[in-house]
Amino acid sequence: MRPSSLTLHLPAIVPMAHRILREALQPGDCALDATAGNGHDTLLLAECVGPTGRVWGFDVQEQALAHTRQRLSDAGVLDRVTLVHAGHETLAAHVDAPLQAAVFNLGWLPGSDKQVVTRPEPTCAALQAASDLLQVHGVLVLVVYQGHPGAVEEREAVEAWASQRDPGQWRVARYALVNVPHDPPYVLACERVA
Repeated sequence: MRPSSLTLHLPAIVPMAHRILREALQPGDCALDATAGNGHDTLLLAECVGPTGRVWGFDVQEQALAHTRQRLSDAGVLDRVTLVHAGHETLAAHVDAPLQAAVFNLGWLPGSDKQVVTRPEPTCAALQAASDLLQVHGVLVLVVYQGHPGAVEEREAVEAWASQRDPGQWRVARYALVNVPHDPPYVLACERVA
């Protein structure tokens, strides 16, 4: 039997996304949460970049931004985050610094109207804008949820966008739990390598 210190633990989907983000970020960096939702990813980014870093959080729902604002305030990190009540496709008009990381959770805000979902065209426009701002060795991390109307089209669009990245400049990987039924979410990670 292996000693517990050598045991490999395969993380669930969101913890894997967070692991990638934690490894990419350090104090003083700039990061983007393209889908702030309830603020869990925004908080993680704010903690990683520290008091000298900057985070932008986007959401189209005021309810999402209110939850995120409260979560950040409770953690004492609201001062390092700019919350933007707009679609992530507008990020180029709001983000004014090179990014080290960006995270996208595709789908809908848990506990809210499931008719308000991310869509292929705005998401791909946001991915392109974020990739244009990404520094070398920066990462784009997408958690791709598949169980809602329009999810198949968005997944196909995002996969097509990612697969078209130049392999000389990008490393693109997918992390999925293959034994989970019913269209489970997965992580799509894109690292700019040159």
